[in-house]
Amino acid sequence: MPIVNLSSMLKTAQQAGYGIGSFSPRNVYLIEYVLRGALAKASPVIVQISANEFNWFKVSAKEFAESFYKIAGDYNIPITLHLDHTKNIDIIKDAIEAGFNSVMIDASEKSFEENIKITKEVVEYAHAKGVEVEAELGRIGATDKIETENDEELYTVPQEALEFVEKTKVDALAISIGTAHGIYKVKDPKIDYERLKQIRNLIDTPLVLHGGSGLPAQTVLNAIKIAGGGVSKINIATDLEQAFLKALGLNNRLTNQEILSMDKDILYKAGLEVQKTVEEKIELYLGSKEKAGDFQR
Repeated sequence: MPIVNLSSMLKTAQQAGYGIGSFSPRNVYLIEYVLRGALAKASPVIVQISANEFNWFKVSAKEFAESFYKIAGDYNIPITLHLDHTKNIDIIKDAIEAGFNSVMIDASEKSFEENIKITKEVVEYAHAKGVEVEAELGRIGATDKIETENDEELYTVPQEALEFVEKTKVDALAISIGTAHGIYKVKDPKIDYERLKQIRNLIDTPLVLHGGSGLPAQTVLNAIKIAGGGVSKINIATDLEQAFLKALGLNNRLTNQEILSMDKDILYKAGLEVQKTVEEKIELYLGSKEKAGDFQR
């Protein structure tokens, strides 16, 4: 099983001009269908879940990681297991203990100086254990409050991004350039490509685009193909959940245990819809189809 660390995966994609999907199954059942989708398109893939999703869907870091490693060895593609938005350092430590390959500390609601301090502390702790770190600068809004609890948005200041990565030594940086978590209330959010270019011109650290669900394909591709390499990690969660619930004929979210107690045949058909969504994102949005070979050793 070629587990690839986050920075290596993202830098390879950044240099080659494609993006890597960081898909959140939100329950252990759908991990397999994310991996199946990536395998079908011979694409590298990131499987992730956030601290808020642990709470909303009633699954622990240990349970999620165990489910991931139980099946990941069957998929001969580059994979990494990532902890998304997390504000609590204890949760980050639990995830590292459980076997997550990278973690995200989100101290974006703090002052710039406090964000640096907290992120640096997490980076030092995680790096000592061979785990990489994503952080956030600026503030990415939310429409559903699952991944983040604040719907306010504050764009990333390019010069601050340079100072931030220099002082924290973070491995990937989530930036705020116009996307949001959840279901968009407008058809095509306005992406500040000029801001993205300015950030890229100042730093070489891999950049992350949160709120990838619901965006038109060209919007994502434009953000990926910025000169010098735009965003290389694109987070997708809501689109997977919507495909899953639609296939089940449901509107309300289900906890991990509720899903595992459902009829297996019904779940299988819904899982295939999630797999289909992953395949579509890889081929049409990310450009990572047939890129698994970039990581052969």
